[in-house]
Amino acid sequence: MPTSLLGPFPDDDGFDEAVRLDREDPLSGFRDHFSISDPDLIYLDGNSLGRLPEKTRDLVSTVVDHEWGERLIRSWNEGWWDLHVELGERLAPILGARQGEVIVSDSTSVNLFKLATAALRARAGRGRIVTDDLNFPTDVYVLSGVAEAADAHLEIVPSDGISGPVDGLERAIDESTSLVSLSHTTFKSGYTYDLAEITSLAHRHGALMLWDLSHSAGVVPIDLTGSGVDLAVGCTYKYLNGGPGSPAFLYVRAEAQSGLDNPIPGWWGHAEPFAFDLEFRPAEGIRRFHTGTMPVLSLTAIAGGLAAIEAAGVDRIRAKSVSLTEFLVTQWSRHLAPLGFGLASPREPARRGSHVSLSHEAGWPIARAMVETAKVIPDFRAPDSIRLGLAPLYTRHVDVHTAVQRIRRIVAERAHLAFGDSTAIVT
Repeated sequence: MPTSLLGPFPDDDGFDEAVRLDREDPLSGFRDHFSISDPDLIYLDGNSLGRLPEKTRDLVSTVVDHEWGERLIRSWNEGWWDLHVELGERLAPILGARQGEVIVSDSTSVNLFKLATAALRARAGRGRIVTDDLNFPTDVYVLSGVAEAADAHLEIVPSDGISGPVDGLERAIDESTSLVSLSHTTFKSGYTYDLAEITSLAHRHGALMLWDLSHSAGVVPIDLTGSGVDLAVGCTYKYLNGGPGSPAFLYVRAEAQSGLDNPIPGWWGHAEPFAFDLEFRPAEGIRRFHTGTMPVLSLTAIAGGLAAIEAAGVDRIRAKSVSLTEFLVTQWSRHLAPLGFGLASPREPARRGSHVSLSHEAGWPIARAMVETAKVIPDFRAPDSIRLGLAPLYTRHVDVHTAVQRIRRIVAERAHLAFGDSTAIVT
């Protein structure tokens, strides 16, 4: 590995500023809450998979060694049965929701299917779902399947590739619209919608609003209650640091719960699950939207990530996120734009989440060179976007500065040319 790619770079423009910002950072101590085995590795993929919280090791060890290993099935009555509800109650304030409105359940895609189908049934006679082309592709697949099953139409509003098409949505949403479903922070560019603005637009035409919060939960302030949001889903393994494939969450506004049916009724959503009736009777409240048995080990891991967010506070996390992304954009302008990198994220901090996308015609080999030769882990989104996820609880400004300098030297030394034909399943 060429040492010139690793640095250090104390004489490069921006280093002193990065050191100052880190010294003044009120969240600097939270980095110690996470497992960091290689101090030279710069991890900028927390927008796909958050780092392991140290607290999670103890939590999972307890559930494996004591609760499963010793207490066995008795543990269902000693905390396991209600764990998904208790985690939902802890998530609620992070999402700006009220108690009894959030539950951890299934995967994001399954939850999206459940809530989108429930919304169409509740708005019978309206035949259109509206989304945009910035939405996560799986969300579009799910919405397309829901529309097909209901003999409805899915309209995908085009964008400029970076910013949400607010004007296009205003033209597309009308009295025939049953549901509007969008990503709060879009997966590729990081554009972040105004929840209240778009929710109000949907409501003016009598449609229900369903948000995917996967790329904003835990790092962007969310006010589901104040924004009047009807429905929401999201994952827990990105900025919530719940672990690979950890269960997702769903939100249903309290006033809407009794009027919506779970289209995948299961015994965990039954009013009396151990009565084993052949007739399904939905549980009261948010529990009715659960379906099958939850994976307790994965549920337990979520609690470790939530603890750090609860202690830090989303407002302070957001303030550091803005500082990190602004610093990155400045460093991009100074050092990477002259090398052919474009900014594929919004310039305005208020419209940007906590990841920044940089475009380059050689984006794929550069991304592979970052991982294989420069110890910087981003992710890549076709055709040309390198996403840099800045997780405020453990990412430092010095990390951003060093990553930019390593990227600059990859291109200057043409180190990426060796990776033109490289392949990987997960990008």
